[in-house]
Amino acid sequence: MEILFSAFLEIMQPVTFALMALGVFGGLVVGAIPGFSATMAIVIILPLTFTLSAMQGLAVMIGVAIGGMSGGLVSAMLIGIPGTPGSVATTFDGLPLARKGEQGKALGLGIWSSCIGGVLSGLALIVLAPYLGRIGLEIGPWGYFAMVVFALTITASLSEGMLLKGLIAAAAGLLVASVGEEEMNGVTRLTFGNNSIDAGFDFLPIMIGVFAFSQLLSDMPDAVTARHTLAGNLPKETQRIQHLWALRELLARWVTVVRSTAIGLIVGVIPATGASISNIVAYDQAKRNSKEADQFGSGAYDGIIAPEAANNATQGGALLMLMALGIPGDAVAAVLLAALVIHNVIPGPSFITDEPSLAYGIFVAFILAHLLMVVFQMLSLKLFLRVVRLPIYVMAASVLFYCALGAYTVNNSMYDVWVMIAFGGLGFLMTRFGYPIAPFVLGVVLGGIAEVNLIRALSVSSDYMQFFTRPWSLLFIGLTLMSMLLAIIARHRVSPRAFVFLQLPILLMICAALAQMPGVVRPILAAVILALSLWKTYQALFEKDQATAKIH
Repeated sequence: MEILFSAFLEIMQPVTFALMALGVFGGLVVGAIPGFSATMAIVIILPLTFTLSAMQGLAVMIGVAIGGMSGGLVSAMLIGIPGTPGSVATTFDGLPLARKGEQGKALGLGIWSSCIGGVLSGLALIVLAPYLGRIGLEIGPWGYFAMVVFALTITASLSEGMLLKGLIAAAAGLLVASVGEEEMNGVTRLTFGNNSIDAGFDFLPIMIGVFAFSQLLSDMPDAVTARHTLAGNLPKETQRIQHLWALRELLARWVTVVRSTAIGLIVGVIPATGASISNIVAYDQAKRNSKEADQFGSGAYDGIIAPEAANNATQGGALLMLMALGIPGDAVAAVLLAALVIHNVIPGPSFITDEPSLAYGIFVAFILAHLLMVVFQMLSLKLFLRVVRLPIYVMAASVLFYCALGAYTVNNSMYDVWVMIAFGGLGFLMTRFGYPIAPFVLGVVLGGIAEVNLIRALSVSSDYMQFFTRPWSLLFIGLTLMSMLLAIIARHRVSPRAFVFLQLPILLMICAALAQMPGVVRPILAAVILALSLWKTYQALFEKDQATAKIH
């Protein structure tokens, strides 16, 4: 506690606190512009921290990271284009709610969900730091590959009534991710002799294209519609941010907040995943556990709370992996690793013990940055809300200009701008023919991770049974099958008794995976799941026998 208080005092030094506040504000501005990610802002800031102390430099960059992640929800809700990959799921319900004239409610829920999710994850890091860092090292390449498959099936299952189209879109994303040189062996694929695409397609121009073009073209089907505003003729009263209402709503839906924060924290602990996965997983779980599942996709409050609480909590998990193991959980953590090395600080298993003041200073900065984010959002949100009052053609031209600029700045090349335009056309066609965008984007993001880990796994052993004997791989395969089963059952009439019998083999697979994992907690969890599964099966059989006896 003394170390934590000392770190708090150091962060609250006027210069350090002011630098962190500037970082948060800059991150909000960057994150709200489609195509400009928090990672890009941190990379630009990094050289400016050479003359600062380690604590000051890291405080600035953490501020930029939190501001950038939270700023992404603004463009996601107001114009349907996520500013960051971690805000993809926010568009599913944030945009419909904003277009109902409840922009203030949508943004209020998003801001406070981000803040509370981040603060809870920061508090969890302080308490659980000595224990959680071990999990990421257990997974191995077999588990990583199975985890990507699980993430893609989750996204496809979210495509209401279009499970097959969702899977096709995810497969198309994986195909796009495989274009160019293979990362492990340098083999060139699907370039058809065109040297321009040897390096493949960068993710950012693809994301800008499929989201920006498909959304903006859908908003402007003709010249008359283009002169309208996204807010329509709604009165100005609907634009007011209802902060107290948002806090009351979050308190009433505290289960969703806690569950989504836990998902974000766990996903963040797993290296190379990040908020692009956690926001989708949290959204999926919120939908599955909601009594208002039919409202998702049309402005459900839980559909905004879940992804925003999860994506900010993911940053906390990534920071934990960085400090506990020296493994950056995502791109932002990778830049923070570079900053630590510059200041002669090498993170690893002994980092928290060797540098307690700096380690806990990072935790404190992480929590305070979320509180500052709310303050700056409160001050500038009225300006952001005025955006939806602009004619669609004015906003479309402005957004496309910044999107093109963002695509160009990835590699300072017009090639990326053409990639953005090409995939924008593809996104528009996918939308017109009913193919969901989210599985495609996730396939592009995770394709490289899946390929690298599949090659690593097969390099260690060519035995495919390893995917079923390794506990983490078996766990994710079980979760994949469960996700597919739930998606199929949701579209067909299946009796509760039949569902119990269908899910039993999958639950046994999950129990077997958890039972093989080290420690005490996970085997106990396996025993609890097994006991509940057998009890449900017994009840189903007993009810059937009773029904048969009554007939006779």
